[in-house]
Amino acid sequence: MLRRGNQVFAYVNRCPHGGTPLETFPDRFLDEGGDLLICSTHGARFQVSDGVCVAGPCKGASLKPVRVHVSGGSVVLSGADSKMDRA
Repeated sequence: MLRRGNQVFAYVNRCPHGGTPLETFPDRFLDEGGDLLICSTHGARFQVSDGVCVAGPCKGASLKPVRVHVSGGSVVLSGADSKMDRA
């Protein structure tokens, strides 16, 4: 999850190419310029605004979005994604 101005973007932390987590080190998801999300496994690069891969082995594929919204200054899950299973 990351914020760009007043917008918040969130994606499942899995590359569509290999299913591996995106970051090499905890909480490090962006390229050197801070403009693209990057998969550390094969170097795929994804647009922050829509999760579409613009370079790398899964070009054209997309990260799976997670619906979120801002409420009272906090970011919370939206809709069906916010329901938790109760055992």
